[in-house]
Amino acid sequence: MRKTILSALMMLATCVSAQNVQLHYDFGRNIYSNEEAGRQKVTMTLEQFKADKWGSWFYFVDIDFSRKFTEAAYAEISREFNIGSKGFAAHVEYDGGLNKGGSFQQSALLGGAWNGHNADFSKTYSVQLMYKRYFKSYDYTNAYHSLQLTGVWGLNFADNWRFAGFIDFWRGEKADGHGQLVVLTEPQLWYNFNEHLSVGTEVELSNNFVYNEYNDKSFFVNPTLAVKWNF
Repeated sequence: MRKTILSALMMLATCVSAQNVQLHYDFGRNIYSNEEAGRQKVTMTLEQFKADKWGSWFYFVDIDFSRKFTEAAYAEISREFNIGSKGFAAHVEYDGGLNKGGSFQQSALLGGAWNGHNADFSKTYSVQLMYKRYFKSYDYTNAYHSLQLTGVWGLNFADNWRFAGFIDFWRGEKADGHGQLVVLTEPQLWYNFNEHLSVGTEVELSNNFVYNEYNDKSFFVNPTLAVKWNF
């Protein structure tokens, strides 16, 4: 539930800014009633992108709700500095958040990006390769080195439709300290009624990402129904 503005605006001219808020109803707990028994039903996402003469800022915040609690809040904020005129940029990022049981293990990322688009910006892409550093939080966690590869895309088609999303690959760490490949992608499909209101869906596909104590299942597909307001 993130990075959709980035796919649309990452290469626009200076002083461009955009913001949206999304509300997603998540079907994951209905599909995996045992493995994801505690998964949130509703997530609100706030995104903002701003380009300037040096590069761009981007952030998003996901807030997860249940009937009784605000379950969690997770954020990513990044800054890119343009390098030359060929779409290359230096990328700096921070990821972290809180849930009702404590906090997520925070991380910092540093690397490079290659951004591109077609003539009318109806097709955009970004590829980012970054060193990722996880920091120790609780006693059972470890600080460790990682590497992350990210792809972000956006495609406008058939006048009012938009297909956008991202895919991340990174090295995670199991409880026993052994490494594992984590994959997370969240493609979104939107129908735009006008310049402000959109309805659509997101499908979260992941491997080694969902925390599952019920069995050894690691791959999950979690679809949503969503509405978005563009400011």
